[in-house]
Amino acid sequence: MFGLQLCRFVSLILLSLLLSGDTSDGAPFGNRKSGKSPSVFSLFNLKEKSRFWSESVIRSGYDDLESSNAGKFHVINYTKAGNIANHLKLLEVDSLYLPVPVNFIFIGFEGSGNKEFKLNAEELERWFTKIDHIFEHTRIPKIGEILTPFYKISIDQEHRHHLPMISHINYNFSVHAIQMSEKVTSIFERAINVLGRKDDVSSTSDDEIGLWQVDVDMMDVVVTSLVEYLQLEDAYNIFILNPKRDAKRSKYGYRRGLSKTEMDFLKENKSLQDRILQSGNIPDSVLALEKIKRPLYEKHPMAKFSWTLTEETDTIEWHDRCQDALNNVEKLYQGKDTADIIQSKVLQFLKGKNDDLKHFSEKDLKSGDFSGFQAECLTDTWIGNHRWAFVDLSAGPFSWGPSVGGEGVRTEQSLPNVEKTIGAVAEISEDEAEDRLQEAIQEKFAVLGDNDNHAVDILLAEIDIYELFAFKHCKGRKVKLALCEELDERMQDLKNELQSYESEEHEESHKKKAIDALKRMENWNLFSDANEEFQNYTVARDTFLSQMGATLWGSLRHIISPSLADGAFHYYDKISFQLFFITQEKTRSIKQLPLDLKSIMDGLSSLVLPSQKVQFSPHMLPLSEDPALAMAFSVARRAAAVPLLLVNGTYRKTVRSYLDSSILQHQLQRLTDHVSLKGSHANSRSTLEIPIFWFIHGDALLVDKHYQAKALSDMVIVVQSEPSSWESHLQCNGQPLLWDLRRPTKAALAAVSEHLAGLLPLHLVYSQAHNTAIEDWIWSVGCNPLSVTSPGWHISQFQSDTIARSYILTTLEESIQLVNSAINLLVMERTSEQTFKLFQSHERELVNKYNYVVSLWRRTSTVTGELRYTDALRLLNTLEDAAKVFADYVNVTVSSLHPIHCTRQRKVEVEFDMTTVPAFLVVIFILWFVLKPRRSKPKIN
Repeated sequence: MFGLQLCRFVSLILLSLLLSGDTSDGAPFGNRKSGKSPSVFSLFNLKEKSRFWSESVIRSGYDDLESSNAGKFHVINYTKAGNIANHLKLLEVDSLYLPVPVNFIFIGFEGSGNKEFKLNAEELERWFTKIDHIFEHTRIPKIGEILTPFYKISIDQEHRHHLPMISHINYNFSVHAIQMSEKVTSIFERAINVLGRKDDVSSTSDDEIGLWQVDVDMMDVVVTSLVEYLQLEDAYNIFILNPKRDAKRSKYGYRRGLSKTEMDFLKENKSLQDRILQSGNIPDSVLALEKIKRPLYEKHPMAKFSWTLTEETDTIEWHDRCQDALNNVEKLYQGKDTADIIQSKVLQFLKGKNDDLKHFSEKDLKSGDFSGFQAECLTDTWIGNHRWAFVDLSAGPFSWGPSVGGEGVRTEQSLPNVEKTIGAVAEISEDEAEDRLQEAIQEKFAVLGDNDNHAVDILLAEIDIYELFAFKHCKGRKVKLALCEELDERMQDLKNELQSYESEEHEESHKKKAIDALKRMENWNLFSDANEEFQNYTVARDTFLSQMGATLWGSLRHIISPSLADGAFHYYDKISFQLFFITQEKTRSIKQLPLDLKSIMDGLSSLVLPSQKVQFSPHMLPLSEDPALAMAFSVARRAAAVPLLLVNGTYRKTVRSYLDSSILQHQLQRLTDHVSLKGSHANSRSTLEIPIFWFIHGDALLVDKHYQAKALSDMVIVVQSEPSSWESHLQCNGQPLLWDLRRPTKAALAAVSEHLAGLLPLHLVYSQAHNTAIEDWIWSVGCNPLSVTSPGWHISQFQSDTIARSYILTTLEESIQLVNSAINLLVMERTSEQTFKLFQSHERELVNKYNYVVSLWRRTSTVTGELRYTDALRLLNTLEDAAKVFADYVNVTVSSLHPIHCTRQRKVEVEFDMTTVPAFLVVIFILWFVLKPRRSKPKIN
């Protein structure tokens, strides 16, 4: 029996060995491919595609991804894709473009302005299409101490950034150049003359030669009325002025308020102060213009570059109304002495709408203390309260910026100068022309030397000299030089001589040189009097246009789309300002504090968008009654020796008392028992609380050595002290800029705007070439918190738009990061035949959710490009939710596929081989032999 079982066991082993095959090809997972295929589904991967919206890259539905018959062909395509992202043709978003409409408005360039300079559309297009009209939004990391011994900006480059320094969001500027007619130029020239007055009223001379100041508040009325008349409010408007200069006024600039000599006159004249206080009401503006409209275009062209030449009929109605208004102003000021003019100006401050000046004047007049009332800088650029700014090329030149050292300071050569470029060419005399021609001849033939040059080479050298000279000094002149006429005759002789070399007896090389030179001369028209359709481009004009292009490019970078501070700035429905006024001793009420609470609240309210609500919670915290807070103040107080080099070259070392913001922040954060000191970002996007710690101190006190206010991650610190004329590190036109430390409202608003939306001073911008922040002080102008040339703190529409755009950029950036992370998961998820049917159940919803995010991106971009920021802000919560829903659904889809991937599938493959037939026969024989029935033996007793 045992032998029978053993034979059966051996036979089974042999059978299993013979039937077993190589199962290595039966692995549970097939080969996976991870290569990327070209995408037509990604709307924003635009490195090798168009940079503008394209309808073809947005899927209209699901039909192009799904078929009703999901047969073997679709399975093969799915598996060959390698990963789900390739199957859906999804790539990570590289860039998203926000259109920005810009108007460059040229006044005085039609031939009636300064030096009768005339610009052509072809010239403008030639130069201004070279302006980089597409560039990334940038962020500036946390700035360290600005005032190092070498006045260099230091930034923290190792800090981990929430959002990238070079953003996914790109600005796409659509430049529309508009040349105004002679009528508009005449109004601006008239306004400068009527609204201008002497800067130095102490001079008794009637001579008009000297420095003049133009009332920029009244110029604001003129510029705003033109923008509204032509209905250009749907774009950012940069005016370039080239008015004809009045020969009697050698230099003029723009200023809001009074000059220094006018201030001194007001301080010393008590009777004038009494007259002003006793005066009745006057109109808000002496220059009143009725609002009329005549649209220049129905909609901004939104092209890379477009050009419009206005006709006189387009602006004739505006011209007539402005002319009448300016005549009335001239009559009003006619025959008035200095005291009357100053009285009229101060009354405009008191009764006008400029809150920052109104509060100054009322308190100063009633107290008789004018020590903190400083004259503003005279400038030739200005940023208005609305969406316009201007640069006057005939004004100035002026300078401002750091007193000693520093980068990007505004100098007298910073702006293009018509007189020194175009004017210099036109004013060259006959003697100067001859001298320059002789210098050119000597220089050219010095290069040729004493070598044995052929006559053709001499002729060619002479032609080169005359061509360059005529290009610089003969073309584009009103009065033709006699030397140019002589050169014209000489060029005819040279042409005849060159033609003589076309005969066959001359060498081939010389003949070729002569023919090439004649071809060059065929199209010349350098000396003729014929009117050309297009004026030739001279070196002087090219120099002027290139410098002007750089100036206008700076306006795009510093005013319209400035860099923002590093951080994520979200939109909240309500902004709650927690004001903590910290004093040395206890005061009965806030009204008794040495500050104007209404002015502060008005300024903070201007930082809030129309769609947001604002709330104020003022508190008083006396250090004498709060030991913990007093300890925090004492620990943070420091002193430092600060070396100064003044404008006049004097070296001074001062010991400066200041609060270390890092220590103070740390100490305040430790005061957990002070529940009211906590500012917080609410879990929802309903309310943002901003704690503002306003320290009121007697002696001179600053923050971090050089500031009156500082924005931190979770609070704002403001310091107010007694000095009324603190000499800062900045200068304007050779005079130091003085700060009134008793009124830090301007600095406080700048710090709060940085904390709220990331706004930075106008002179700062991020440079990709330097990989750090750089300075350019040209556009640090206007009566806004971010400029240095004016103590005013009125928020411009440029800054309001930047605040709104900051919220939009943060949401767009975070949604792009979320979508990219989701797409990256799809890239990592490999496709296989086993997951096809399950993935099909998620595919439609996945594509729909992605398309919804794309549609919101597109809608936000379109609405933002139309400057409808309120409508764009309404889309942010929806966009946040849509991006999160897409990312969550990607996670759900990937998770649902993982159990199938993890299930082990076994598969046995049997291969039939003829060589195994004998073995089968042997096995069968053995089995037959072992298992065959046997005949039973008869039992014999």
